[in-house]
Amino acid sequence: MINAGDTAFVLAAAGLVLLMTPGLALFYGGMVRSKNVLGTFMQSLVMISVISVEWVLMGYSMSFGPDVGGLTGNLSWFALNTVGSAPSPTYATTIPQNAFMIYQCMFAIITPALITGAIAERIRFSSFIVFSLLWTILVYNPVCHWVWGSGGWLAARGVLDFAGGLVVHLTSGAAALAAVMVMGPRYNHGKRNFAPHNLPMTIIGTALLWFGWFGFNAGSALAANGIAATAFISTHLAGMTGMAMWIIMESLHGGKPTTLGAASGAVAGLATITPAAGFVGPIAAMTIGIIAGFVCYSAVNLKEKIGLDDSLDVVGIHGVGGIIGTICLGIFASKTVNAGGADGLLAGNASFLGTQIFGVLVVGLYAFVVSWILLKIINGTMGLRVNKEDEISGLDQSQHNETAYNN
Repeated sequence: MINAGDTAFVLAAAGLVLLMTPGLALFYGGMVRSKNVLGTFMQSLVMISVISVEWVLMGYSMSFGPDVGGLTGNLSWFALNTVGSAPSPTYATTIPQNAFMIYQCMFAIITPALITGAIAERIRFSSFIVFSLLWTILVYNPVCHWVWGSGGWLAARGVLDFAGGLVVHLTSGAAALAAVMVMGPRYNHGKRNFAPHNLPMTIIGTALLWFGWFGFNAGSALAANGIAATAFISTHLAGMTGMAMWIIMESLHGGKPTTLGAASGAVAGLATITPAAGFVGPIAAMTIGIIAGFVCYSAVNLKEKIGLDDSLDVVGIHGVGGIIGTICLGIFASKTVNAGGADGLLAGNASFLGTQIFGVLVVGLYAFVVSWILLKIINGTMGLRVNKEDEISGLDQSQHNETAYNN
């Protein structure tokens, strides 16, 4: 039977997750140069339109529809055929299925938007739309079914992902790495100062992301219950300790903590706790945040040493965070927190840690390879990058014929 409280909770959570995409636009937009801020905004905002259409037509059916060999859902729910206000006996027994559908739609929207941070300031707008649409169909939807769909083969092997460490953060991080490698660095990268143009904008974006993350993680309980409360608390604690650890690392390494570091550390903690949020207690959540702050900070600093132009640290924060969080789930998970989960290494179940590592390897490799192939095909046909002159003038003018700041 439909529960009014659960339904209201999930619909509110869906709104919070949607808010994360414009929040991401602000987070990324403040970190680019002023000539690229609107172009960066558009790359996130357009996903709300493009991916929503894809999700309604086929994405929801591919991700959560009747299983085909553990690999994908069939298309019997094409264009939301038979998906109505009755509860889903498979996924959400106390809320309408269409509420579950729209909640999951918001996850699909933000995932390709995350990728844009790695290739900011140099990708063609039209090429990005084509890539994102194909990537969602070929990467996001299948992986979503593997992990969350009824009959998905990774779920059948015991792989757990509470709210998207594999499905959202690792897929986008692997795609971001492929995109950076295929597209190469920005013009004059390493020779000129590419400092953020508006850090207050990034801080506002961080606040909106943090706020929305409560819907992202707590909402994944799909009910207003104790698991939702656990996920809510874990989310905040990991974000808080991730921020603290990052600025400690900055202070030790560079002498001074920064607002950009605080924002980056918070997002690292939030991303890393995502797969574990509903399966671990508060001390484990804080520990995961500390690990995230240390490891993600180290990963972001490593990119400079190897010359990888991951413009806004998508690989180092979301990709690495998704990996760490999924593995930490294999260590810290406890059935005393969530009886529907699993016991991890510290609870005496080493095999579950192996299962989580297997999930990381499969999803990471699949997302990277398919993303690489898609990027190579698009680059050979449409071209991925704007030309040198357009990159120098900025995406705002070259791609959208407007400017964010009028003198």
